[in-house]
Parts: sequence; structure tokens; C-alpha cells
Amino acid sequence: MIINSNTRIAAILKENPAALEAIVSISPRFEKLRNPFLRKLMAGRTTISMAAKIGCCREDDFFRQLTPLGFEIAAAEPRTVKTSKTIPAFMLHLNPGQVTELDVRSFIEAGSDPLNIIMGKVNALQAGSILKIINSFTPEPLVLLLEKKGFDVHVVRINVNLVETYFYKRPATSPGGKIQAESPENWDTLLERFKERVTDIDVRALQMPLPMMKILEALDTLSAGNLLFVYHKRIPVFLLPELALRKLAYRVKQVSNSEVQLLIFDEKFLQDAKIIGQQATGNIGKLALYST
Repeated sequence: MIINSNTRIAAILKENPAALEAIVSISPRFEKLRNPFLRKLMAGRTTISMAAKIGCCREDDFFRQLTPLGFEIAAAEPRTVKTSKTIPAFMLHLNPGQVTELDVRSFIEAGSDPLNIIMGKVNALQAGSILKIINSFTPEPLVLLLEKKGFDVHVVRINVNLVETYFYKRPATSPGGKIQAESPENWDTLLERFKERVTDIDVRALQMPLPMMKILEALDTLSAGNLLFVYHKRIPVFLLPELALRKLAYRVKQVSNSEVQLLIFDEKFLQDAKIIGQQATGNIGKLALYST
């Protein structure tokens, strides 16, 4: 496998499970990867470049440990988040009532994933408000995710073990993140386009956090170009940011108060679906992509 600074840790572990011990040996901070649940969540969001910052090490440390396992190294354009040198306008006139502060260091040290709590705070933010995340490293996957959602971001590195990241919700933020129900016509049309390339999974009988783990496992083994049909008890709001990071599209159908169905598939399929839909109906615009 050819890897570079933008390769995700999950892809490396999938290619060669022995890479887990190699990566853990680089920094004590990577011990959390031994936890299967945290590994499932964090490895899929984190690139080598991001992990190097988290572990206070160098990208070359990863390459040196992984090369003996058969990985080949290639150059890549850097896509990292840099500490802002210029203070943005939204930081110039802060008042206490405008800022929600969340220190996630204790969660990280305890081996827990704070994403659910963070996203709860994010979803509760009013326009013009700021979420301040206190951590020991720059939360680059979160920065990339919220930038895509229209947030302005300012990173302040206090010292090697203390980083403050400010997420500003612009007053003009649109309600694009709202989850909407899919119409029967669009739902059936999408299923018809995938036809025999549909994999079903039912997580309604599972207790938290097993539904999310089961869905992520199914996505890891889903064949390219296939669609995952999920039967769930509720809309898995904390799964949706993970789907966005994986560049996966989804549709939601609210069957009843206790049953929800989801269709999850690769966004690259949308282009093919557009061509097919234009040829078949000339009205592909009825299909909407709802993402957070």
C-alpha cells in the first residue's frame, strides 16, 4: 500500500493489522487506539498528518515504523490546519454570554470519545455564538468538519499541551444541516438505481453504542458502488458527522416514532445517478442530498 501524510489511520490498519503496534509505539498518546470503539471512531477521521500533531511527533516517525511492514511512502500536498496568525473579526469583541466553553481533555485522558458531547454543543449554538474547545492538541478532524458546515475557526496554541479552538457560528448560517424526510418517490427511485447492490443491516435490537459500531463495521466491508440499507430505532445524529468525514451520502425515512430507515452510499455515485436520472426522467433535481 502506498501511503502519504494524508492517508487515514483506518486505511493503514485495514491494510495491515500489525500496524497498530507500530503506531502505538510512536507515542504514548496512541495507546487509546487499543480501545476497539475509539479506534473505530478516531482512526477513520485521522490522517498521518493529524496524528503526528496529536502525538507530538513527526510524520517521518510514522513512515519509519510502517516501512518495514511493507508500506511505501509517497509525497502529498499538505492539508493541515494551521494556527491563525491574524485574529479574526469575531474574536475581537467577545462577551461571556457569547462563548460556550468545553474542556475535552478529561474525556481524552479517560479513553472516551468526546465527539457526541461536542456535536451536542454545536447543534445547540445560536447564530453569532462561539464554541471554545480546550484540548491538548488541535482537533483537526473537527475543524475540517465544522468548516464544511460554515463555521469560522480560530486556533490558539497556548503551549505544547494546551490548545484553544474557537468555532464561530455565522449569523447567516443556513439551516442546511437540518435532517429532512425523504419522499417515497425519491426513496424508491434511489433503491431502483442500486437494484441488486443493496446490503441490509438491522440495528434496532442493539443497545448503544452498538448500533453505530455495527453500521461502521458494515461500511468498512461494503463493496464499492453498493448501498447500505439500515433499519434503526431513531435518526443516528452522532453517526452523521462520521458519514460526512467519510464523504458518504445518506437518505433518511421516518417510518414511525420508533423506526427509521437510512440509505448510505458513496457520494461518487451521485454523478452516475444524475446521468441515469436525466436519461430516465429528466427530473433528477427531485433527489436531494441531506448532510450535516
